[in-house]
Amino acid sequence: MKFIHIADVHLGVKPDRGRSWSNDRADEIYDSFKNIIDICVEESADMLLIAGDLFHMTPTEKDLKNLDFQFRKLTNTKVFIIAGNHDYIEEGSAWETYEFQSDVVVFPKDKAAKVYIEELNVCITGYSYGRKEYTERILEKLKPGKEDAYNILLGHGGDKTHMPFSKERLARAGFNYVALGHIHKPAHILKNRMAFVGSLEPIDYTETGRRGYILGEVNEQGATKISWIPSNKRSYVNMALDLEPGYTNGVISDIVEEQIKVVGAQNIYRIMLKGRVDNNLEINLSGLTRRYNINEIINRTQSDYDLDEILSGNENNLLGRFIMALSDEDSLESEEIRNKAMRYGIEALLGAGDK
Repeated sequence: MKFIHIADVHLGVKPDRGRSWSNDRADEIYDSFKNIIDICVEESADMLLIAGDLFHMTPTEKDLKNLDFQFRKLTNTKVFIIAGNHDYIEEGSAWETYEFQSDVVVFPKDKAAKVYIEELNVCITGYSYGRKEYTERILEKLKPGKEDAYNILLGHGGDKTHMPFSKERLARAGFNYVALGHIHKPAHILKNRMAFVGSLEPIDYTETGRRGYILGEVNEQGATKISWIPSNKRSYVNMALDLEPGYTNGVISDIVEEQIKVVGAQNIYRIMLKGRVDNNLEINLSGLTRRYNINEIINRTQSDYDLDEILSGNENNLLGRFIMALSDEDSLESEEIRNKAMRYGIEALLGAGDK
């Protein structure tokens, strides 16, 4: 028996609104979901397990019709869905009224429900959200639905306001596999028995690293083996570069571009510049921001002043007091702000001759 486990697809979300790539990301998220349908066919998966937040918000009837169209491609795969905190089941919503033509089970809200598949001897237990938050430890209290069957739990939660749980207690519940959603970073919690699959595609700049799905295989003896498989189209990347005195703006731009090409021009970048640069250098990477997906550039470089030398001759004047005040690491200001203030302040005082 084979199953595919996904979660946190967030169909309908538009990441990085206002950025040039935002609409493309929305389309790519839907394309990644359609790719999962193709993978189910290629792998001859018996089940597709969706552990919450398939949609970014409660879906409309049109949303579910489009979903149903995709699921009708799965002639040998049964689909099981729980609603999460983003797409929770509202009273009278399309989740409750729409009748799927494909082989899909949407678990009801606010109660544990069980579905037994006789030909596979598998029992799925699921619990859908009927509201945005649950502080109750619901998942820990659920039990396998059928003795002598392969039991799977579909759950969505893991933080203090979304069905918190202890992995030790959940492991003792006795499920053969626990398919989890809500935490967007993939995590294999209990070897081959419990895992957060993570989001199918990263949703914002905090979700660095690869994203994907889980392929699970159960042998004739009932032993499970799961493999997490990266499949996202783009990643958010934090890139830190150490600069040196003597670098011109053109050199810095070339270094950044070279690194972007190595890591992947399709990705979305947050670039941090560190190190020391020439005193009067103004860094401008606007050309790169037009050509690549750069979400933010953080300049934490320091001007190449010899502060000790300047301070030694100016301890008792305005310039010396200014340097000493800005060198205080206990200051309420951030290091980035202090570095900028130091640079601009020294240049201003030296230029004005005001010591």
